[in-house]
Amino acid sequence: MLKVKNLDVVIDKKPILVNVGLEVGDGEIVAVLGPSGSGKSTLLRTIAGLVEPAAGDIEWDGRSIAGTPTHRRNFGLMFQGYALFPHLSVAENVGFGLEVSGHRDISARVEDALASVGLEDFGSRRIESLSGGEQQRVALARTLAPRPDLVMLDEPLGALDRNLRQSLVIDTRRVLEERGVTALVVTHDRDEAIALSDRLALMREGTIVQTGTLDELLANPADDWVAGFIA
Repeated sequence: MLKVKNLDVVIDKKPILVNVGLEVGDGEIVAVLGPSGSGKSTLLRTIAGLVEPAAGDIEWDGRSIAGTPTHRRNFGLMFQGYALFPHLSVAENVGFGLEVSGHRDISARVEDALASVGLEDFGSRRIESLSGGEQQRVALARTLAPRPDLVMLDEPLGALDRNLRQSLVIDTRRVLEERGVTALVVTHDRDEAIALSDRLALMREGTIVQTGTLDELLANPADDWVAGFIA
């Protein structure tokens, strides 16, 4: 279980996250939903260990991971835009993090991850030969290959057109459920958040305003902004 407690982040003397609290249960998929600039991506990067908090704590399974280096958290973060290496093949992209971490069963993990996203025959392909949807699936496979305890997806479908997103959101949810991962998904798209997640965390101006299922939020919104944002 992930627990974010009273988290503050200040960048260039500007508060980005303010007293953020959030819990994600084992095997649960939570979508952090909010407008652009509300601090969603910063929250993921802080949980991943890429941003140092000014205050608060982050716990995994009851143990504080504050100060734990990124590579020792065993969390997977899929960046917005995918950050694939164009000079490497699909298999080499998926296996890159495994090589850096010194895994011995790289080939087996790469094959397993590619199969899970339906790209089992794509290992030798070049990145530039892939469609936008195929690149998204390669990025997802690369995130899953190390078998992380927590998967974090930052606007995983944001670079794609709407018709393609509608198709891939179903596939992405299926992959996460089949692998039984605990996941945190950031998006500004209401429909995407609902389709991808078990529960929503609404974010505004650097803080989590309310969490719950769609039905819970619709039945009892915390304020007028919540009511309007999810309507």
